[in-house]
Amino acid sequence: MATVAIRTSIERILSGTIRIPAFQRGFVWTTDNISFLMDSIYRNYPIGNILLWRTRDSLEKERDLGPYSLPKPEKEYPIDYVLDGQQRLTSIFSVFQTVLAPNSSTEAFDIFFDLQAPEGALEDQFVSIFEPGSDPHRYFPLRAVFDTARFFEIANGLSPEEKNKVVELQRRFQEFQINLDVIEFDNKDEIAIIFERVNRAGIRLDAFQLLSAWTWSSEFDLNESISELASELEPFGFYDLSSDPNLMMKCFAAVVKGDAQLKDVVSLHGPTVRDRFDEIKRGILGAIDFLKKQLLVESLSLMPYPAMLVPLSAFFATSAVSGVHPSDKQREAMVRWYWRSCLSRRYSSGVGRAHAADIALMNSIKTGHEPEILRAVRPIEAEFFIDNRFTIGNVNSKILINLLSQKSPVSLLSGAKIDLAAVLQKANKNEFHHIFPRAHLKKTGFENEKINAIANICFLSKSDNNRIKDKEPSAYVNMMTKGKESEILSTNIIPKNFASLSYDDFLQGRAVMIAGFANSLAGL
Repeated sequence: MATVAIRTSIERILSGTIRIPAFQRGFVWTTDNISFLMDSIYRNYPIGNILLWRTRDSLEKERDLGPYSLPKPEKEYPIDYVLDGQQRLTSIFSVFQTVLAPNSSTEAFDIFFDLQAPEGALEDQFVSIFEPGSDPHRYFPLRAVFDTARFFEIANGLSPEEKNKVVELQRRFQEFQINLDVIEFDNKDEIAIIFERVNRAGIRLDAFQLLSAWTWSSEFDLNESISELASELEPFGFYDLSSDPNLMMKCFAAVVKGDAQLKDVVSLHGPTVRDRFDEIKRGILGAIDFLKKQLLVESLSLMPYPAMLVPLSAFFATSAVSGVHPSDKQREAMVRWYWRSCLSRRYSSGVGRAHAADIALMNSIKTGHEPEILRAVRPIEAEFFIDNRFTIGNVNSKILINLLSQKSPVSLLSGAKIDLAAVLQKANKNEFHHIFPRAHLKKTGFENEKINAIANICFLSKSDNNRIKDKEPSAYVNMMTKGKESEILSTNIIPKNFASLSYDDFLQGRAVMIAGFANSLAGL
């Protein structure tokens, strides 16, 4: 086994000697995973070994390293293919490198060090989204750590205390050593088998499995109880919660420990979880019932931030069989909290810190207090709905879907009610369509980036979509059911004169309307 510094690993990737074989899966880590890795490196915690296969023959098919196409290797050098540790290596390279141009967005790798975070804060020192209303100068970009000129340019503008912090930050990352295990194996056909066995053998006992062992008794089996809970959730579109043990554990910790940070999850006391499982279960079921009835969230997969289930579970947790029934004031406060959290993308990073604050906030609301609800959050701008693109799994698109759901939309031509429960539980992109049809905009010279702006998306029945096809709005507006035009446009948040507008004017007009509606829900 060899050890290399982060800078050395970056240089080897840039030289083309470390590569990704085609049989690896693509990059799947989230921003939270990347931030957590940066935190582990900063604390000099072990991050596991990187397993490399060394060969002098290149493979016919390779993968990009995350958003980057790698340069051709120099012929005289052997090639090291990554068998295990791709997510970690891709994250490290993509956070720090400044040479290669990306093929796609690198926003997830824009990680910053929060100069004002407490030194001992677990998971919250490294963020990708700034706290609403905060001074952006408190965040130091990790991309500058190995860029000497930019590092000193930024550091020289900081206070002496902050400058010392970033110098220490740079030292820690420069001195960190990555463990590399290198194997040399000539038979290419067997390398894929080795890769599969490494990954199969690498399954570790995770925190959820440990908790299952700790809580087990002859009267209680956590896995069985979770399975029963999952069956209860299935009709409500939240069955997949049972397959997210990390989120489940945080809900447990929120109820039992009053917080859901890493230290709280790993210190859960098994017998306590067993004894309070009914209370936890009522908390989760109550939170889901609130999300469905008050916020029209029909599935976990279309919830902008599933992590927001955690503080809601704390609010609804109770030992009372009848459950928790919020007053009008409590309900209004939670609705404001939900929308302000979504619109500020509060849960995009620093989830541990958000959970700590929001669980405390929910417990305050629960005890009858009237706390300020995320006071620093600012109104969302119309440009958000123009500048972001619609993709069914994208957080920004889920925010739009959630917003449109609040209006109980009807279909664009028939005026028939959209069965939101059926549509949203499917979470199928075929249920959402372009108001200015894609084919029409293509013919008029618009690029996909503009065509797919989320301000151009609405719910639309399959039959109405087939009738519209590639017709521009001025051609299909007369196909709307007579007498229902006002309801159709109102429930879809579409300008009354949309059919006579240019596409750019339509986007601007609708974006302003959606932003206004969103801000009203958030009380901004």
